[in-house]
Amino acid sequence: MTDPTTYPRKVLFVAGAGRSGTSTMAGLMRIMGLHVPQPEVVADETNPKGFGEPRWAVEHHDRLLKEALVQVSDSRPEAWFETGRVSTREPERIATAEWLESHFQVSTELVVKDPRLAWFLGLWRVAAVRTGATPVFATMLRQPSEVVGSKQTYYANRLGSAHLAASWLNMMLHTERGTRESVADGGRVFVRYEDLLTDWVQTTSRVAEQLQLQHVLHADSEQIREGHRFVDPNLRRMSQTLADLGLPKQLHELTAETWEQLNTLADPGGDTPEAHEALDQLREAYVDLYEESAAISRSSVVAAEQALKRQRPAAAAPETAPSAVDRIPHGVRAAIPPSVRRGLRRVAGRPRP
Repeated sequence: MTDPTTYPRKVLFVAGAGRSGTSTMAGLMRIMGLHVPQPEVVADETNPKGFGEPRWAVEHHDRLLKEALVQVSDSRPEAWFETGRVSTREPERIATAEWLESHFQVSTELVVKDPRLAWFLGLWRVAAVRTGATPVFATMLRQPSEVVGSKQTYYANRLGSAHLAASWLNMMLHTERGTRESVADGGRVFVRYEDLLTDWVQTTSRVAEQLQLQHVLHADSEQIREGHRFVDPNLRRMSQTLADLGLPKQLHELTAETWEQLNTLADPGGDTPEAHEALDQLREAYVDLYEESAAISRSSVVAAEQALKRQRPAAAAPETAPSAVDRIPHGVRAAIPPSVRRGLRRVAGRPRP
């Protein structure tokens, strides 16, 4: 029998939009033998079987999101600049690597999951490598209409289905781009939530084979039985379609096309350069749509700014303060579409000639 302490160090990062099946995936990986760093976030009525989320990671992400002024479900393409900027801070990299190292003393294979995680993929990748571990990624795919419906049911949301659909697009398109460098070494998979509920054994076996998760590959019969008790096929309680959301026409079409294209990545042999190119075009199209919408709704932004000024005096920004765009490392900038970079320079008052 293989000694689990001899398995190579590996961290499985479960990414994807919230309410897309990430908790089910993390829970199954825990049952199959991967270690969820303790303590965990306590289960509640929105997720009675547990979240599979390390509390430290959630608090870590919450703090960084607040510093970056980014929401968990943020539809702004430029939000990736802000989280990328805080992710490159050396103290954060050191703290993240030290936390991972402490849990490698418990197990050689870890699973880290949090809906906020995708905003900080670079931070976690660097931290894993510094501990001598291989970072691998599993991104969950669930019908966007079901994700939106689930969030509206379980979370307080005042911004409506269009905002939630747009934030799904923003999250999924940039998560795909952010994990793409792991394609070459087989370090990422895309998993349909429906497949996980229909046949979790076959689906997790495929994930384990591709990512070489040794605990899952060597799972015993009792673990399989526990997995059957854990997975509830009725977890898919949302049945609305994209048409039910009443989205603006362009947003509806872009969401449908993105969902179709992401699904190709979950097919055997589907993670191809052709698929990547198609997703790049969809990401650019989303950025264009967002910029157009922001330009049209400028009056709403001005009205909100004026309301804030009534509440507190605006702080004067130093004229010599360095541009946030200039402080973003080249590797982060390269992953963001050029049109977003141009828009940020215009906002910063530093357009390129």
